[in-house]
Order: sequence, then structure tokens, then C-alpha cells
Amino acid sequence: MTVRRPLASRLPDFPWDSLEAAKARAAAHSDGIVNLSVGTPVDATPSGIQEALAAAADSHGYPQTIGTPALQDALVAFAREHRGAPAGLGADGVLPTIGSKELVAHLPFQLGLGAEHAVAFPHIAYPTYDMGARFVGAQPLPVDIAHLAATGEARSGADGSAPLTEEQISSIALLWLNSPSNPTGEVLDVQQLRSLVEWARERGIIIASDECYALLPWTVDEVPSVLDPRVNGGDLTGLLCTYSLSKQSNLAGYRAAFIAGDPALIAEITAIRKQAGMMMPGPIQDAMVTALADLDSVGRQHAVYRARRDVLKPAIEAAGGEVSGSQAGLYLWTSFGMSGDDAVERLADLGILCAPGRFYGEAGNSFVRIALTESDERIRAAADRLSTSQLRP
Repeated sequence: MTVRRPLASRLPDFPWDSLEAAKARAAAHSDGIVNLSVGTPVDATPSGIQEALAAAADSHGYPQTIGTPALQDALVAFAREHRGAPAGLGADGVLPTIGSKELVAHLPFQLGLGAEHAVAFPHIAYPTYDMGARFVGAQPLPVDIAHLAATGEARSGADGSAPLTEEQISSIALLWLNSPSNPTGEVLDVQQLRSLVEWARERGIIIASDECYALLPWTVDEVPSVLDPRVNGGDLTGLLCTYSLSKQSNLAGYRAAFIAGDPALIAEITAIRKQAGMMMPGPIQDAMVTALADLDSVGRQHAVYRARRDVLKPAIEAAGGEVSGSQAGLYLWTSFGMSGDDAVERLADLGILCAPGRFYGEAGNSFVRIALTESDERIRAAADRLSTSQLRP
């Protein structure tokens, strides 16, 4: 008899579960907790999107995996106007997904990868890239992306310092990029992206670029996309961009996202998703059409986060924190001159909960990720507590 070994037993513990003690400690603060850990939106979903969802409530038939014609048109228009996609991108180059996390986690499976392959991703990164590789038995390879873009040398290891062997490189089937990065907020510019695309194409490697924070820039003029002809020469072969409306439109609960790029790869992914019944609910599809066109609300939300960032960042620095990267997105990647775990404890004493950098790879051990996603009042409370504290040893 074959003994089944559950996949869950082969995975690391879910990192957020380890924050419960620090969360309880922060919650004991006399003025209450300021939860800057997960980064879930706290502001209202724009009213027009809510109205579109309600108007589509009579959704008695099965939705289509590929989306309604109206959604396909909206996705194409958004990708062209806001991700720089070429005019030739059509409906066969876009696909709605049920949030971006499920796409990230299952893309290796949907591309047919397995134990003979490797999946590469930034050595400080959102952990779901790693999980997607593990789910299909592929080798997860953390890579120093900035070094690769600058030199053409792929380095791996926990801190991105060990050069990959030719055998390791030849096994890479998928390379994840993430710009703006979660957690560091660093942005890859056009030249860096072009270098990475050229490196991957020379080796037949698919690039998937996670760009879900792209409309939330702070210290850069633009956040370019792999879809941009300046990056890819007008050729989308082997390139995918995944995008989410969770942050820019406060739609995390809607699970509204999409993937765009190489039509041949989109066709492969679509075929798998059809067979698996992976369909975005009909009312969400209608609401997403409205959200994709509502850039005024995106601009207002951007201004809200900028104001919160302007309050929180100087307070962190006053408390001895050094903010690195954080050029775009919803996080301040911060070091207090101690381990990230120690910094989490020190901040919890102030009633502030954040995430230790080790959640995002061993190279993040000396950092914490501090989110901007709390109300104005809670952000001000955190700033007040930090401004009268000194955390750096």
C-alpha cells in the first residue's frame, strides 16, 4: 500500500501564525493596537464599484473563465494605458484571475512545471513565489535580481551571494520579478527590466512580473512593466504581467486581478483554468470593469497613502529606523540596527505590530516591513508613539 504524505506536511509553517504573541502584546497597549503588519486595505471600496457589484447581483448563469467581452476590453485598455502594453495586445493576451495570490501560487502548475524544473524569484520576496514552486515539486531558487540585471550573473542562496551553476540555470523554467517589490518597495527601471528579459530569453526562461503596486509610486517618476516595448522590443513572447486591484482600489475582498502578456502562454493558462473551473464570479467581473476605468478613485487613494507615508516615515526615522528602498507600494522596509524579530518585539511594546523581514527570506533578517494600511487616526497614533521613543541600540 502506498502511504500518502500530505503536501501540507512538506511546507513551512504559515509565517503570519507566528505573530500571535506579538499581536497580543501590542493589543495590550493602553491606546490600542496599530496593526501595520498584513497590509490589508482599511478604506472604503469606491461607491461606483459597489454600485456596479450590486447591479450585477442577478448572476444566475455560469461566468466565463476568459471574462465578459466588456471585461476583456477593459483589461486590454488598462494594460495599454497603464502598463505600457503595445497596441497589438488583444483579448487573447489578457485573462481575469481570482485575485493575484492564487495565480502566483498556481502559475507553475498551470504552466506545466514539475520536479525537473526550478522557479527563480527575488531573494527578498513575497513568500508565495516559493510556495508555488514547492506545490509542484520544483526547486525554489531565490536570486539577487538587481545583481542579475546589472551583471548577467545569477546568484542564489539565502542572501543571494552564491553563484548559480550552469546546471541550476538550465533548470530554471520560470523567473518571477516583483516591481514594486513586496516587501522592499524597490522598483526595477527600464534598463534593468530589459537586461532581465534579454537574459531570460537567451535561456528560454518565462518571465512573470508581479506589478500589483505599480500605480502607487513615491520617489520614482514611473514604474515600468515587462509589457512595455522599451523593455521587450515590442515582442511579448515569454512574458507575463500579473496585476491586482486590491490595493489601488481597495478591492482585496473582491479578489479582482488579471494576467496579461504572451497570447500563447495565456492560452495555456486559460485551458487549465477552464478545466479546473477557475472562474471569476460574474458580479465581480462587472465591478472590475468599473474599477479599471475609475482612475480618479485610484488617484485619491494614492493621495491618502502618500499623506500617511509622510506622517509615518519621519516618525520611524526619529525612533532610529532606517528606511531602505520603499520607492513605491504600501510598505516601509526598515532596519532598527537589530534583528527583525527583536524589532517586532520592541515595536509591540509601543502597541505597533509589523512583520519581521525573515518572512520574506533570510536576507531580510535585519529588517521589518511596516505597512501604511491603517486609518489616519491609527497612523498618527503610531507616529506619536515612535516620535517619543528611541529603538536603535
